[in-house]
Amino acid sequence: MKFKSLYIGAIVAASLASCTESDFADNYTDPAKVSETTVGKQFTGMIYSFRNYVLPTYDDYFVGQRITSNRYTQAIGWVNGENQYVPGSEAINRRWRAFYETLAQYREIEKIYEGLTEVAAADQRIYMIAAKTFLYDQAQKEIDYHGDIPFTQAAMLSQNGGDYQSSYAPYDDAETLYTMMLDELAAMADEMNTMTVNPGVLAEFEIQDVINDGDLMLWKKYINSVRLRMLTRVSGTSTFSARANAEIGDILSNPATYPVVTSIQDFIAWDGYTAGTWMQANSFQSGLEDWDGNIAGKVIIDHMLANEDPRLTYVFEPGLEAEPGQYMGLDPLLNASAQNELVLAGTLSIYNRSTLSRNQNFPGIIISASEVNFLAAEYYLKTGQNAMAQAAYETGVLNSIDQYVYLRSISNNGDSPDPVEPTSADRDAYLAQGDVSWTAATSAEEKLKLIAEQKWLHFNVIQPNENWAEYRRLGLVDLEFWTDQSNQQSQPPYRWVYPSSEQTYNAENYSVVQPQDNLTNALFWDVE
Repeated sequence: MKFKSLYIGAIVAASLASCTESDFADNYTDPAKVSETTVGKQFTGMIYSFRNYVLPTYDDYFVGQRITSNRYTQAIGWVNGENQYVPGSEAINRRWRAFYETLAQYREIEKIYEGLTEVAAADQRIYMIAAKTFLYDQAQKEIDYHGDIPFTQAAMLSQNGGDYQSSYAPYDDAETLYTMMLDELAAMADEMNTMTVNPGVLAEFEIQDVINDGDLMLWKKYINSVRLRMLTRVSGTSTFSARANAEIGDILSNPATYPVVTSIQDFIAWDGYTAGTWMQANSFQSGLEDWDGNIAGKVIIDHMLANEDPRLTYVFEPGLEAEPGQYMGLDPLLNASAQNELVLAGTLSIYNRSTLSRNQNFPGIIISASEVNFLAAEYYLKTGQNAMAQAAYETGVLNSIDQYVYLRSISNNGDSPDPVEPTSADRDAYLAQGDVSWTAATSAEEKLKLIAEQKWLHFNVIQPNENWAEYRRLGLVDLEFWTDQSNQQSQPPYRWVYPSSEQTYNAENYSVVQPQDNLTNALFWDVE
């Protein structure tokens, strides 16, 4: 992978949601004082702003996912304790702040782009499409955490001439934002099929684009795969069901017009190959491993063992004090004392360090092939196309196996035992297992459960945002949680609350959403 140039654009304050007046003065960079900038450089700066939540890092994994999504899906095991289902304030604050810094960077791109001549704007259009695709991908995740968020008028401090009083942003309705993003992504998908990129601009784009290296086909796949994800997420709602059914069908039946990710050769990811740079997954080890954040949960280990899952030795390894080949996950229903004894004994399985946390070449996975396959399988199943559903489902399983084999193959670490490379016979045998076999399932509900379970197995800690969202939406992975009698939030939440800074600095706008700001308020798409 060639080294990509970096321009860290002026990172302006996102909104008063997380800043005081002095913070704005300290952090706001006057564009007039920046000696030279371009749409392309700001584009790279925008992606850089969100690097800690794309590449696997300490901020995302230790501060955030370890105590939230990875627990709420039982992707990991942990020792039960009081208040364990209440998201930590720092986990919420850091991600919120990073998102709005990224949105502020996007506003700077818009500002520069709007000042271009008509010809120059046409030449630079690819940057706007790519920037908006990345932004909407991350905005969906932010909505799926919180619900309504400030967006259409947020991060406008620069546009407002530094007037922070006029930069307090109201909250946009989550359904309205989904509609807007789906409309614009669909329009960009069509535009990409007709646009021609100036060769000189394309050469620069290949350098500035740290996601797809300027590959226009991959950007098409990114756009349509995000559409597929978003449409599926809202497909069970009365507002979106008809639209989702029509547009998903249109995407899947027209691969030449609306290509999506289909294999591990074209999955969308931020490669982490450049050692010693901000593009490397250099804090994944502490992010996942510290404070026993990489212990395996019992349900996921039991499922993999019972069905002889070919991914087992790639995804997990025996505990450091366990016998070779011995796998055991932590039971979430044990009392804390018994759980602590098991953790201290060192016999519990852990996530494979050489495949994941100590693999400095580990990419920031944005959209995987299996994810898209399983989304397609769900659509085909719900529209009565059983053979197509089966093919998509089984392809998703096989792509998942291939992905973990690939991730281990690019690792620069050898601390973990060598995995058992699956043969074709192993793969076929897995697809025939009772808890995996499509043909053994006797109803549409059972088949949808298979899809849900395979998503959960595939996502585990690798795509925690999607794991928790799909677990909530489908509600088909059988998980039991210890009841926390010490807290009103006795079970995992349905959403994150807003950061406390919103109540302090954006009080007037926050007051509108305050009645819904509780952990038990399900997102609009969570209809199960």
